[in-house]
Amino acid sequence: MKQYFSLLFFFFYVILCAQTKLISWNIENIGRSKSVVEIEFIAKTVRDYDIIAIQEVVAGYGGSQAIARLADELNRKGSKWNYVISEPTTSSAYKTERYAFLWKTAKVKKIGNAWLEQKYHLQIDREPFYCTFESEGKQFTVVNFHAITKNKQPETEIKYFKFLPEEYPNLNLIFAGDFNCPQSHSVFNPLKKSGYLPSLVNQKTSLKRACKKGKCLASEYDNIFYNTYKINKKNSGSIHFYKTFRSLLEARKISDHIPIWLEFNVR
Repeated sequence: MKQYFSLLFFFFYVILCAQTKLISWNIENIGRSKSVVEIEFIAKTVRDYDIIAIQEVVAGYGGSQAIARLADELNRKGSKWNYVISEPTTSSAYKTERYAFLWKTAKVKKIGNAWLEQKYHLQIDREPFYCTFESEGKQFTVVNFHAITKNKQPETEIKYFKFLPEEYPNLNLIFAGDFNCPQSHSVFNPLKKSGYLPSLVNQKTSLKRACKKGKCLASEYDNIFYNTYKINKKNSGSIHFYKTFRSLLEARKISDHIPIWLEFNVR
């Protein structure tokens, strides 16, 4: 009987360890303007995840340094982290930015080089940033993305995402980021029909300027789309970090978006 329970414990331990926790966060203008205290707060918020996908890294001076400071802070919290930062996107000078990935080296392994989308970089203002990881011997590629703003019609960019699984037929793509568009929009229908589902439904993720009648979130913009044929979703959610602060004005010094997450394993 003791041996049976030992085997049962080992089985559940293996299943638990096989789970990967991905968190995506549009951290508004993460660059030299982020203070030591703010970087420390961000690190505390994301430290329990295995992979961090960050949008809106400042393209100019300070953006790469801020990610390095974040990695350094995470490394002080008990786990070894590594990171990669994209080149600036091929956007207008006002809109260009970088993306970043950070990951726990004990949980996942980075495979090859990360890259910015090439084929559709003219059609997509801030072309997505890809990075392939391996966990428990199985690989997946996170597609880090920040769409143009709602008034510029982000669906005109997102419509090209339906072509990406065919462009990378050997990759298990997971789309993560700020789409500036709700998952219910018809532009996502081709992805849904091919097996991709949003990890969150009806979850607003952008912050208002001020809470009104206890409601502090404005729009359903951020999400993680995963291939249901290749990914087992265990859980998903969002982190309402703003509740730590006395006002949204203070919270928005960190970001105007909340982070979202997906816990999964590869089939």
